[in-house]
Amino acid sequence: MTYYLKTKTLSVLALSVSLLSFTQEKAKPVFKEGEAQIVEAFSDASKYLRHDLWVETEFDTDGDGELDRMHVSVTRPDQTETEGLQLPVIYVTSPYFAGVAGDEPGTMWDVKIELGGTAKERHHPEVTRRGQRPIISNSHIRKWVPRGYIVVHSSSPGTGLSDGAPTIGGLNEELAPKAVVQWLTGKAKGFTERNGSEEIKAYWSTGKIGMTGTSYNGTLPLAAATTGVEGLEAIIPIAPNTSSYHYYRSNGLVRSPGGYLGEDIDVLYDFVHSGDEDKRAYNNKTIRDTELMNGMDRQTGDMNDFWYNRDYLPKMKNMKAALFMSHGFNDWNVMPEHSYRIYMKAKEMGLATKIYYHQNGHGGPPPTSMMNKWFTKYLHGIDNGVENEENKAYIVREYDSRQEPTAYKDYPNPDAEDVTLNITSGGNKAGGLTTSKANKGTETLTDDVSFKGKDLAKSESSNNRLLYVTAPLKEDLHISGVAKVSITLSSSKKAANLSVWLVSLPWKEGKDVKITDNLITRDWADPKNYKSLTNEENLKPGKFYTVNFDLQPDDQIIKKGQQIGFMIFSSDPEFTLHPKAGTELNIKLNKTTLTLPVVGGKSAYIKATN
Repeated sequence: MTYYLKTKTLSVLALSVSLLSFTQEKAKPVFKEGEAQIVEAFSDASKYLRHDLWVETEFDTDGDGELDRMHVSVTRPDQTETEGLQLPVIYVTSPYFAGVAGDEPGTMWDVKIELGGTAKERHHPEVTRRGQRPIISNSHIRKWVPRGYIVVHSSSPGTGLSDGAPTIGGLNEELAPKAVVQWLTGKAKGFTERNGSEEIKAYWSTGKIGMTGTSYNGTLPLAAATTGVEGLEAIIPIAPNTSSYHYYRSNGLVRSPGGYLGEDIDVLYDFVHSGDEDKRAYNNKTIRDTELMNGMDRQTGDMNDFWYNRDYLPKMKNMKAALFMSHGFNDWNVMPEHSYRIYMKAKEMGLATKIYYHQNGHGGPPPTSMMNKWFTKYLHGIDNGVENEENKAYIVREYDSRQEPTAYKDYPNPDAEDVTLNITSGGNKAGGLTTSKANKGTETLTDDVSFKGKDLAKSESSNNRLLYVTAPLKEDLHISGVAKVSITLSSSKKAANLSVWLVSLPWKEGKDVKITDNLITRDWADPKNYKSLTNEENLKPGKFYTVNFDLQPDDQIIKKGQQIGFMIFSSDPEFTLHPKAGTELNIKLNKTTLTLPVVGGKSAYIKATN
């Protein structure tokens, strides 16, 4: 059965309507107030031309001796054939389009182990592939094709009908979308069949390509952009995973992504491996059981070359695409630092940048109007001034709609200044958090993973956490940026988890509670990595070590009447490994601080806390 549109067939179609071209105006994109408008001639989905092909890459990851080819599908208005219209492309690529593994027991790593221990072997599920032709996905079509774009989808290496192997952040995941972009600009080969020799050209493309997507689908636009490929003009990554290390580790600590306790990089490999069943044994042996297993290191959680090579931040030197980041401040799956670190580097490089943060969890694109202006500028070339806007950051305030962000000059807020706070005694109940002098002495908490963080925060008294709070706020307090902690501690054992939450108290409950009402931000660390992320050392019981790390970036207005709480505990049952209870951590009061990025600086903080 033939799924692709042959050039000769399309030419006949073009000739059959050629006489109409003399009597009616040709369809073309329309722009108003800097945005591409919906055009009636592009809005009849029944007339869209939909076909698929394979783009040849520069790598062979499935070991068959042939360059891998990526399965690509195209959706375009019929005027790209009947009227010779060329349009820019919105390109979306994913490892998820052709199906994923089921939620089978034993697929996650067992987290009920001692720190540094080895978990039992986990179960490896098989993915039932649904490789379909000619349509890989229908995402983004209704949004962009009527506005004068062509939408292109592709399946990632080792998924669907694409050749190769999934590598979860490996080099082939940068080079695969690069090849598709090159095909769209006439610089790579496309074929009508997976193993065929008949070439197909993207003659309907202007050579201007934008990419977008959410989560893994948002990671891959950045992966492509770091190659510096010509033609990729703009990207809008939404909640992208920009570093596999930051996704599966925190400051040397083995940590699960929120909602997926026990997941690690090899688990995600199994989850997406929907490619050719005949190639799976080779891919599993070569990638999952060798490359991933030898590099991931669940015993120490340290940074190494394996993780470094799966981080897009060091690879940005070649990047030229205009970058519009989007993320949620309460995304505990792909945490907000993933977008923040890339945005800050892009600004430093002088790239065209913009950032949109909302207050919800995973996913959440910017308003369509904002995306439209970004693509209109960089793909259609309309001078709408979006790159020269005074405000570079758009933050959705706590009680606002995601469609109504507040504009700020930048993120973090340029008026934010670091305010360093000390702690005073009483942490098993509620010690103080103050700009005044800290108390001397130590306070102790006992690890017990059976207690959730929210229960510890709500408790009036607990031996399993230390809590230090401000006075009730007399005014709203605006925090914008990255909070930092410095904790001097000793452990009763050679290893310990360390978890820090910044909370708004009193803790609220009920159906009307907002996601921003209780948890402000948080992070985790391995005290054994107090010197370096690449080289840990066992803790000597009773010896004190100073651990410095950042909490997740945030922008939040803490309401009048609330108290800000700095909570220190050990194992976090939703994120860390689950060692046996009993490890004691002693905290030095006068050597432990919290630094908050406060809009208005110290004077604003003092005014709010008096």
